[in-house]
Amino acid sequence: MSVTTLPEQKKVGMVSLGCPKALVDSERILTRLRADGYAMSADYAGADVVLVNTCGFLDSAKEESLAAIGEAIAENGRVIVTGCMGEEADAIRAAHPQVLAITGAHQYEQVVEAVHVHAPPSQGPFVDLIPQPTDTDIKLTPRHYSYLKISEGCNHSCAFCIIPHLRGKLASRRVDAVLREAEKLVAAGTRELLVISQDTSAYGVDIRHEEREWKGHPVRAHMTDLARELGGLRTPEGDVPWVRLHYVYPYPHVDAVIPLMAEGLLTPYLDIPFQHASPKVLKAMKRPANEAKVLGRLKSWREICPDIAIRSSFVVGFPGETEEDFQYLLRWLEEAQLDRVGAFRFEPVAGAAANALPDPVPEAVKEERYARIMEVTERISAAKLAAKIGRTIPVIIDEVGEPEADDFGDVAIGATGRSQADAPEIDGAVYLRDVPATLAMGDIVDVIVEDADAHDLYGVIG
Repeated sequence: MSVTTLPEQKKVGMVSLGCPKALVDSERILTRLRADGYAMSADYAGADVVLVNTCGFLDSAKEESLAAIGEAIAENGRVIVTGCMGEEADAIRAAHPQVLAITGAHQYEQVVEAVHVHAPPSQGPFVDLIPQPTDTDIKLTPRHYSYLKISEGCNHSCAFCIIPHLRGKLASRRVDAVLREAEKLVAAGTRELLVISQDTSAYGVDIRHEEREWKGHPVRAHMTDLARELGGLRTPEGDVPWVRLHYVYPYPHVDAVIPLMAEGLLTPYLDIPFQHASPKVLKAMKRPANEAKVLGRLKSWREICPDIAIRSSFVVGFPGETEEDFQYLLRWLEEAQLDRVGAFRFEPVAGAAANALPDPVPEAVKEERYARIMEVTERISAAKLAAKIGRTIPVIIDEVGEPEADDFGDVAIGATGRSQADAPEIDGAVYLRDVPATLAMGDIVDVIVEDADAHDLYGVIG
């Protein structure tokens, strides 16, 4: 009897750049490829083809994407490019003519087709008859937290942004499909759902907030309805998973989710991209200019849910921004007392309307303003974190260290986690000492806060 040696599975490597929304795209592409019979490679050397999921939001991000493509070509040689920068195929080919194929953002079918062409998946006539696994999606995040993308694209026309050009107009997912995915993730071990989109508050606008049946009752494709249903999910152990809302524009209906946070059904955290506070700059940015009203709403939200954490990002050095405008922003921040703040120096992006605006701010002034805004926001953050010393707060564990002996021979284990005020990758951390050896990644524990600095907390399990 002759024995046939089956060919090895074709392997795909992935380099994923940019925001969490792009990470979700990468997960979906890899899940589809695995269902088509591919294996995943953890390094360049083992891959038959490498996918580079690019970011094209800023020129600096494009440079990073081109560098990543170049590295993949140097290390492997067989590279397919996808993602936001895929819209600039000519620029990519000019820098790297060796790339095998280029597709745009969330073009899953085209990416898979390109992989099929350049690394055909056939394992032979018998293996191809075996159904490939499709019930478990590939995750590029740790098992205990997952990004839940509820829509794609954006209907805004902000002067500094080209996202609508890259990802199109708002396209919301069916609410029952979103809830089904969330339920499956929680059942599989997700303890924290991070709800993402380009504009979470606008979810369902494009489909007129259509209703779908879910668990025997109708649910609208609307942020408040979705948030309420997500708050009803339970882990296999019967616990309420953390549900964190990102990219929330402060539309009036956002007020309705604050009571859900106070009830413990949603994580008391809102990521709101304010971008600036000066009415003049906001108008030039083509952003809503209701900063005074927002201050009142922040106060109201904190009265309803005292533990709510507000994170935001701001752009300094936008064309036409004067020292008076910048001082206005600093005063607004002092009054708003936001918990987490990121700041960015304005950077022209090819195709953005802001590039044509008069009175560009000199780079030296941008740097000086960036340093000043970070000084203010770090001071506010340090004071807010110091106020938590002595409190007991819930913390989700992201990493558990190895046992280490101190100078006296005593063995101790440390761990790193996050409070409900900390989203992964972008906010601070909670560093724990003397944790039990049984502590595992994904556990949620009560922690006594012992110390704090400008960004992080330090404590011990209570």
